[in-house]
Amino acid sequence: SDEEGRKKKLNSELANGRLAMVAIMGMLFQNGTLGGTSSMWGLGAFEQELGAQAPFGYWDPMGMTKDGDALAFRRRRETELKNGRVAMLA
Repeated sequence: SDEEGRKKKLNSELANGRLAMVAIMGMLFQNGTLGGTSSMWGLGAFEQELGAQAPFGYWDPMGMTKDGDALAFRRRRETELKNGRVAMLA
């Protein structure tokens, strides 16, 4: 019923909120012990590209675009869009 759906959504929100809180604590710990997380935020050549969103800008945690190769970036972006569409259909 509607009440069951509401409870399910609230439980999902609580679980995701808890996960997010643990993640931010891990990032703060990393920042305190290793001296910063600026490399995680993807400060680089593709900050103005489609998909860059506040507050992170263009986020590239694996550093796959550090070389600034525009052709490789375009190929990866097309792959990302395709895989995202498949995931949404699933």
